[in-house]
Parts: sequence; structure tokens; C-alpha cells
Amino acid sequence: MKLSSLLSRFSEPETIKMAKLGRELRAKGIDVIDLSLGEPDFNTPEHIKEAAKKSIDDNWSHYTPVAGYPDLREAICKKLLRDNGLEYTPQQIVVSTGAKQSIANTMLSILDEGDEIIIPTPYWVSYSEIARIARATVVFVNATAEAKFKITPAQLEAAITDKTRLFIFSSPCNPTGSVYSKTELEGLAKVFEKYPDICIISDEIYEYINFTNESGDKLESIAQFPSIKDRVIIVNGLSKGFAMTGWRLGYIAANLEIAKACEKIQAQITSGTCSITQRAAITALEAPLEPTYEMVKEFTIRKQRVKELLEELPELKYAEPDGAFYVFPEVKYYFGKKSGEHIINNAGDLSMYLLNEAHVSTVAGNAFGAPDYIRISFANSMEKIEEGFKRIKKGLEKLQ
Repeated sequence: MKLSSLLSRFSEPETIKMAKLGRELRAKGIDVIDLSLGEPDFNTPEHIKEAAKKSIDDNWSHYTPVAGYPDLREAICKKLLRDNGLEYTPQQIVVSTGAKQSIANTMLSILDEGDEIIIPTPYWVSYSEIARIARATVVFVNATAEAKFKITPAQLEAAITDKTRLFIFSSPCNPTGSVYSKTELEGLAKVFEKYPDICIISDEIYEYINFTNESGDKLESIAQFPSIKDRVIIVNGLSKGFAMTGWRLGYIAANLEIAKACEKIQAQITSGTCSITQRAAITALEAPLEPTYEMVKEFTIRKQRVKELLEELPELKYAEPDGAFYVFPEVKYYFGKKSGEHIINNAGDLSMYLLNEAHVSTVAGNAFGAPDYIRISFANSMEKIEEGFKRIKKGLEKLQ
């Protein structure tokens, strides 16, 4: 059967592939410890679930406005003002079926064939692939572990050409956990001031899972700088901060022209997202954030324990994450080593070895534009984390 050439321009997400392989092994009766998880292992807070149940009883069961219910968009505006000090109107908000759709809507609204998009590496797996679906040319900028995986203004400016149309990054970052400070963002903003045709997607989905705000400070957003705010598209959602991955709700805050463009695209692809999710989202955004803070406290404890466990594996070099729930160690030490028929030539080989021999799922760094690394998630119970690292250590010791 002849299929569209579109399919040859992008690949399946490695994160989804590893989850699929883990499920296949479990179906065979093998106990796999999942440290590839990209979602909180907590349940959605009770008050949000109750709001969803009530919305069903209240018959919120009809088509919704494409961009989302007006009172939800108003709730998002209040959240952005409360948590980020940013002012938006409901007309500048578009609610989508997950942050991934929000990113796709935005890229399809902005990019044309031949346009360039700058992506700092390491990056979330879907950035480059969605850009390729939009027929754009991807330009990678390498952020090093020594710089805590954050690019400099000089690196940014060196990557800009007359074809650059878009820049996308996440802070806190998936997969590295890096978080840009206000000073670092200001440096990037000063570069963007020189290039008025470049838009910036700021992926802030891990906003609340931020280990740098113990003093009570909020996440620093690049949208705070008035000189470029009109060109910044904030992407956020409920998946990570509210343990609502399966509920599928993301949103953008952008200038009115981009918001209307995203709404137009979404109207032809999915229309409005789930009505029940939207009603529950209003409660999530307007209620006190104590359940979120409790979740982050647990992630903080797990991060500390993961640091201790990594000390027992000195060959794995890593930068301490400041946000999200991943560590991203370099694994080059094991390249060229083998155990039985398993030969480790790259991070992909190591990740598959750990899955098939140690029965621990991780994600190879090549999926994130960093082929010498693997991503290990601590979005699992402490018991599973302890057992997972025990298996990893045993598996690595077999490699000679």
C-alpha cells in the first residue's frame, strides 16, 4: 500500500517505544521496573476528580468552543497572573488536547517549508519531529553538561540566520531537568530583541516541579520581558503539575494573531478538547495548590535518593537536575563493553541491554539529541527506584 511521504519525515517517539517494549515484556510475565516514565506516578487529587464527576451529573456533555470554555480560559489568565505575573486576555488562550497538540498547532501556524527552527539540545523528543511535519529545517544548538544543559546568548546568536523563524525550549527541561534563571533568560531575550521576525515557544509544562524555588519564587518565564512578550508563545498544561496526564489538557498563551491561527488549525483537526476535562481543569487551576506542593516534596526526596544511588555508579556522570523528574547521565564509559552476546556501541544499545537483561526501562539519549546519555525517571515509588538502581548496578557490573 502506498502511504504518504509525510511518514518518512519523522520517527516514532522513543519514549513511547520504550513504554511499549516494557509492556510487551510484562505481558510475558517479566517484572520490569519502569524508570522511563514521563508522568507523575500520583493519582489526580480528589477535589479535581469530584469536579469532573459533578460536571458529568450537570450534563457538560456537549461540544465545547474550539479554543475552550470561556471560564476556563479566564481561569488560565488568572493562573498566569497569579503564578507568573503575566497579563493575558481569554482571547489569547487556546486550550488543546494536551501540550503536544498546543506545540503542533503553534508550529503549523508559524512555520513554512524552508523556515528554520532553533532547538537547543537535549530537547523533548517531539519538538524536532513536529517541526519536520511542518516541513521546517531543524537547527540544533548543543547545550553541554558543563553549562547544566543551557545555551548561552552567543550560541543562540550564532545559530540565527535570515531563515530563522522559531525557537523552542523547555524550562524546567525534559530530559535534563535544567532550569533557566531570570538572568539567563534576559540574555537570550536581548538576542531576540535584535531579530523581530523570530517567535519563541516557551514550554513550561514542568513549571511546578521546580527544585529551585524553595524560597517561594515562581518559575521565571521568558515572556516576562516586554520587548519580546508579543512573540512568546507559552505552552503549559495540567499533566505534570496536577497528575492529570490521561485527562489530556494543554494550552497556549500568545498574541491574538497566533492564538486565532492555532484555533483555526485546531478547528479542522480535533475541535475543542474533552468537556469534562475542561470543567475539572477550572477547579484544578483555581483551587489551592497544596496537593501539587506535596507531590513536589516527594519528588525532591526521590531526587536526593537518586543522587545517592548515582554516587554508587561513578562511571555515570550527570548534572544535578533543578526541575522535572529525570536525571540524564552520560554513559560513554560503557561504549565498547559487552556481556555475552550484548555489545554496547551506543546509548541505545545500553538502554536495550538494561531493559532486556536488568529488566529496567530507561530512554536512550539519542531521542533527545544527546547520543551519549540516557534518561532515568524518578517518577516512580521509592521502592521501585531502589530496586531499579539495584538492577542497573548489577547489569552494568556485568559489562566488561
